[in-house]
Amino acid sequence: MSEAIIVTPADVEKGAEALAGICPRMAEARALVGPLPLRRKPEGFSQLLSAIVSQQVSVASASAIWARMEAASLTTPDAVMQADDETLRAIGLSRQKMTYSKALAAAEIDFDSLGEMPSETVIARLVEVPGVGPWTAEIYAMFSLGRADVFAHGDLALQEAARMLYDLPERPKERQMRDMAQAWRPWRSVAARILWAYYRLEKQREGIR
Repeated sequence: MSEAIIVTPADVEKGAEALAGICPRMAEARALVGPLPLRRKPEGFSQLLSAIVSQQVSVASASAIWARMEAASLTTPDAVMQADDETLRAIGLSRQKMTYSKALAAAEIDFDSLGEMPSETVIARLVEVPGVGPWTAEIYAMFSLGRADVFAHGDLALQEAARMLYDLPERPKERQMRDMAQAWRPWRSVAARILWAYYRLEKQREGIR
């Protein structure tokens, strides 16, 4: 696997510098937002479960639910499989997310092997699990595996940040974001960091947990 891996803040800065050199709007956003966060997270089941929890809810809600799951020690496959619906509902999971969480627990993913796979293969493997869509798989590849050239094209905060930064008449859809992101290769994960930071600056709230 020859893909660049983001390990340190210096790696993020290298990507941001490259993006600023190829796109004046990215350079403008980078200057406005200041130093970018590393956003590296551990690998493994709990991180993918956390991404499922974060689906289609606000950052604040996702953080609150995840804190309750951690407090209840519901972050391992065995614990999730053994938990009853009443327990999971009380923590804040919807019926759909209960189903998804148990599907992930039963999937027996070899998380160690994912680090050796190309990003496209990682994403393809993860989306085989019910409830793990492209966004969830992309977030895992970006933050847990540190892939430098992955982008969450369906992320609403990224879409809104792109609309504001590029003065677009409306928020770009996933297909349009995919086309736009081609210009940011091979640093699409850093472009996402810039856009999330720009979203936070403009909206005064977080766009990603």
